[in-house]
Amino acid sequence: MPLPSWVTDLATLNLLLSVAETGSVGRAAQAHGISQPSASERLARLERRLGVPLLVRTRRGSTLTPTGEAVVAWIHPVIDAAQALADGVLSLRADQRARLRITASLTVAEYLLPRWLLVLRRGHADLEISASVANSEDVCAAIRSGRADLGFVESPDVPADLGRRVVGADGLALVVATRYPLAARAERDLRASDLIEAPLLLREPGSGTRETFMRALAGALGHTPPIHRATSLGSTATILATVRAGGGVGVVSARAAAAGLATGELVRLRVADLMLVRPLHAVWSGHAPTPLAAELIELAIGLPTPD
Repeated sequence: MPLPSWVTDLATLNLLLSVAETGSVGRAAQAHGISQPSASERLARLERRLGVPLLVRTRRGSTLTPTGEAVVAWIHPVIDAAQALADGVLSLRADQRARLRITASLTVAEYLLPRWLLVLRRGHADLEISASVANSEDVCAAIRSGRADLGFVESPDVPADLGRRVVGADGLALVVATRYPLAARAERDLRASDLIEAPLLLREPGSGTRETFMRALAGALGHTPPIHRATSLGSTATILATVRAGGGVGVVSARAAAAGLATGELVRLRVADLMLVRPLHAVWSGHAPTPLAAELIELAIGLPTPD
């Protein structure tokens, strides 16, 4: 049921409350920072809207009518609730200025976010920062639910209901152990079709790494193939450990594989027809990110990206 228009005029209701407390329209007007004629006009307009007399005006001041006393008794909890609302919103604004909650997918969280936060912290010594790690799908869910102010995802697409901005790019690498049979073909270009029957080691569904690889595979073959020998693993570290043990072809961020490739523990397979580069997106809810989130996004874009 729609409320009468006068109910939403909280400023005038609060003014009437002040008249009851001070016994004077003039003193109430002064307390509210308005002129006495303006206060009198507002109160008269309220009486007309309500259709009942609220005040008796005399040379000595203003007193409430019996009807006015009843209205003021009902006004008290309304104004108290409005004040609680105002205080709560102001508290939330202050909290947003002092706190930044971030959730990021694995590659960003491990290889990029620490440096970004270090630089952000230099300009905000008292800033409270919390960061969590999740796959891209769960990052988006956290943003939608309000559990995080800013997210970073590795999936090629961002849901249409979220704000987004590209902050960088990341390449995937297909890696095997040095003695794995496919390692002998590492220097020769493989084709996407060579991977169909390979024991692929992939991140779990919902991961940007998995989504990027499967989309690239479908693009190269013209259809999404069944991958009967694929194993889903919950972390990049587990994939790399399984690769080192000779368990198959790992699909990971090139950043995650860099150390193993440098030491010779891992061998990178070259697949000529796979496009394994993905954008890294910052995501948020609403029209624009919070000021602190926007500042972090600008840092992420402006800082040199390590390979």
